[in-house]
Amino acid sequence: MANSTNLQSAAHIAAPESLPPALAEKCETLLAALRDLRPCAVALSGGVDSAVVAKAAFLALGEEALAVTGVSPSLASGELELAQRVAQLIGIRHLVLHTQEFASPDYVRNASDRCYHCKTELYTQMDQLRAELEAGFTLVNGANLDDLGDYRPGLKAAAEHAVRSPLAECGFTKSDVRALAAHWELPVWDKPASPCLSSRVAYGEEVTPERLAMIDGAEQWLRARGLATVRVRYHRGDLARLEVPAEAIAMLCSPETRTPLVAKLKSLGFRFITLDLEGFRSGSLNTLVEISLPS
Repeated sequence: MANSTNLQSAAHIAAPESLPPALAEKCETLLAALRDLRPCAVALSGGVDSAVVAKAAFLALGEEALAVTGVSPSLASGELELAQRVAQLIGIRHLVLHTQEFASPDYVRNASDRCYHCKTELYTQMDQLRAELEAGFTLVNGANLDDLGDYRPGLKAAAEHAVRSPLAECGFTKSDVRALAAHWELPVWDKPASPCLSSRVAYGEEVTPERLAMIDGAEQWLRARGLATVRVRYHRGDLARLEVPAEAIAMLCSPETRTPLVAKLKSLGFRFITLDLEGFRSGSLNTLVEISLPS
């Protein structure tokens, strides 16, 4: 990690003039929108979307901006440390909340609205934090325009808690977000999407800390071998379904990788290990449920 001097100087790189004109205009609109929300608290996950919102909030509001990260067994290894690093780089004040979504039977039973119950817990705790700090800050998240066309039960929880989505409101697509993150030299600008570990558990199978630890251990083992994009899906009977980019399938099937991979996943508690020949697909478990998106 860079020293504190370098981190502080990097945190103030914000020259929208060098951005493409359309994106520079969106950037200015975003900063203006956040000024109107003063003070604000950003739900910072460690991903690129929330990192951009945290950066913009700090540029717009300075000490009136706060970043908050929820921590539970559903957070993958290294994600908290990454969120802390990003917050330090930006210069924004950062607090950690230990969320208790596993206390909710609705979360544990893992129906297709699981994410709603998770976000409800996070936003409820952020509401309580607002009361404890006696600060009337606005809650904001990192949802972008592309998210509005996907199945996102968490957006319902956001609406119920008056959480704002400044990226979506200002017309930012995912590619806009990555471009602005790169411009601001945020280290997560090209980070692959990394939803919570619970999203790997097939709907209808209970979400437990033990199962999430199995998934986390398997994914960390694969990432240590160069697979930046990987999902280990948990299915009934302790079955692991591995999704990797199509070009990596042959590598996993090679004896020098397959044998230790099987041994590792069995040591973690999986009884069956399968490789999805269709390759990585974000949100593939959503094909198991019927969903209706708003028109």
